[in-house]
Amino acid sequence: MRNLYILLFSLFAASNAIGQDWSGIPVPATLEGSDTWILQTDVSDDFNYSAPAASKGSTFMNKWDDWYHNGWNGPGSTQWSRTHSSVDGGELKLTASRYQTNKVYTGIIHSNQTVQYPVYIEARVKIMNSVLANGAWLLSPDDTQEIDFMEGYGANFSGSANEDITWWAQRMHVSHHVFIRNPFQDWQPNELGSGNGNPAPNPTWITRNDGAGNILWKDAFHTYGVYWKDPWHLYYFIDGVQVTKREGKAQIDPLFFTNAVNPGDTNNDTRTGLNKAMDIIFSVEEQGWRTANGKSVIPTDTELANTNNHTFTIDWIRTYKPNSSLSVKNFNKRLNVELYPNPSSSMVKIDSNDLIKHVQCYDIKGQLVVSENYNDASVTFNIEKLGKGVYILKISSENGMSSHKKLVKN
Repeated sequence: MRNLYILLFSLFAASNAIGQDWSGIPVPATLEGSDTWILQTDVSDDFNYSAPAASKGSTFMNKWDDWYHNGWNGPGSTQWSRTHSSVDGGELKLTASRYQTNKVYTGIIHSNQTVQYPVYIEARVKIMNSVLANGAWLLSPDDTQEIDFMEGYGANFSGSANEDITWWAQRMHVSHHVFIRNPFQDWQPNELGSGNGNPAPNPTWITRNDGAGNILWKDAFHTYGVYWKDPWHLYYFIDGVQVTKREGKAQIDPLFFTNAVNPGDTNNDTRTGLNKAMDIIFSVEEQGWRTANGKSVIPTDTELANTNNHTFTIDWIRTYKPNSSLSVKNFNKRLNVELYPNPSSSMVKIDSNDLIKHVQCYDIKGQLVVSENYNDASVTFNIEKLGKGVYILKISSENGMSSHKKLVKN
């Protein structure tokens, strides 16, 4: 009966996908046995609608939030702005402009629903002709696990630093991070290569030669994807071709940062790997660590005045899960949660599309600090006794589904 249900749902999903921008483009990651890929509509978007920057409307806001997934304003000289993202002409557009002296306004969005392995995620994008970083990535709500399936820098010259930096524009970065937040530690693989095994067998910086020299990724749309198979296996794809991979504990977390007990203790192997549900993020940012000629790599006023050069364009994003990973009871249903007000100093209202059974609150170290039981689709969660800071709420429904939300206590 379950197989019949899956077959019928697959046929419905296939018919529903007709006309979507990725229709007819096969998923390049191969599944085992008779497994098939099932499109996850709540975390896929062809952006074939209008969402003006100042008032994006319900079609956009049902899937996305036009901000970072917590209250952070941005790295380096970045000031993220809700009015620097929009949907127009069948494309999501993130733009940049001047903010004060030597700072930039940029756009960022994140998904309202988290994703978790096994999953294949792919986006068709065209990066800016700018020194700013453009990214398509996944990040856990507690900011301790990250998968970057596209990070690129488009321009080949920095007017502010007066230096040709073409080599940045020739490289596409695909990688992952594992973090310890207190005290802050960050590990990621960082190997140069061409994507064909030379010189590094599994590079994180991918270049491609078109016969006349290394291509500049800014010059055309490309598809970038990752197959997050499980906590210990990542496979990265560009234009439907696998370009690199990460497999096993030594390549995912060699420093034991994901230890369930005492993260970073190499004598205590309780590593979980990349096991946490994550948000999907598209972003533009100035990264303060990048310098040339001793100066920060940041666009000049003249460069920023060219809006076309400072628009990160996303044609579509599609997300799939294997049918074997989906149970009948949640095959056509996902737990949607609204959390407000956020930030809050006392009470938080939680609304869901299903009966909420449990709300668990974790601090930034991952320790459970509050746990409450409920039996309602709309509940009030008391945070008055919590100290100021960032927390993660895990909201679980009666059907075994869950959603993670970041909460700021002020």
